[in-house]
Amino acid sequence: MKLASLYSGGKDSTYSLYKAMQAGHEVVVLISMKSKNQASYMFHIPNIDLVKLQAKALGIPLIFRGTEGVKEEELADLKAAIIEAKEKYKIEGVVSGAVASEYQRQRIAKICEELGLKSVCPLWHAEPEEYLSEFLAEGFEAIFTGVAAGGLTEKWLGRQFDSAALQELKELHQKFKIHISGEGGEYETLVTNGPIFKKKIVIEKAETLWREDSGFYLVKKAKLVAK
Repeated sequence: MKLASLYSGGKDSTYSLYKAMQAGHEVVVLISMKSKNQASYMFHIPNIDLVKLQAKALGIPLIFRGTEGVKEEELADLKAAIIEAKEKYKIEGVVSGAVASEYQRQRIAKICEELGLKSVCPLWHAEPEEYLSEFLAEGFEAIFTGVAAGGLTEKWLGRQFDSAALQELKELHQKFKIHISGEGGEYETLVTNGPIFKKKIVIEKAETLWREDSGFYLVKKAKLVAK
């Protein structure tokens, strides 16, 4: 089945894309939305412009569109981008990185139903520790680009997502009840390499923005290099 991937550049959307490919689907286009609303219910915000570089690394065309990020109204902007993908790339379905958010899954499913497309959610209700262990074992590389939860301090920003980080997230789950996979917005990630990447991303310049108990790792300059 020809699919469009709703792509934020983070671990969930990247691994869902990978799982869809493993299942035999052909992902022919990425769709990314740049929201002006920092508190968007639907869309990933930190470093979203880097999806353009990730698309090149993956070798997959990208539809990149903006939205004001107004709750519910932003869905019309997403629908327009999916319609564009259907018309231009003849997609038959949409794959997304929904793990536990009914809000996102239901709204994406509704748009797909209206457009006669299938909604594919490879990670839906995946056990967080198991899924993240698989993500790392498959050779994906990612960094933390945003944190907003108890125990996640400024030192996490720009940190490599590895087995040690996963172990600490498990401990923080026990202590603060944060979602291990960050489904509650506890943290954001940026994938820089993986088995489906034809080139890897190297970050050349970045800055940390920290405010009281949350912050972002903002990439200012990055490049693609041979693997």
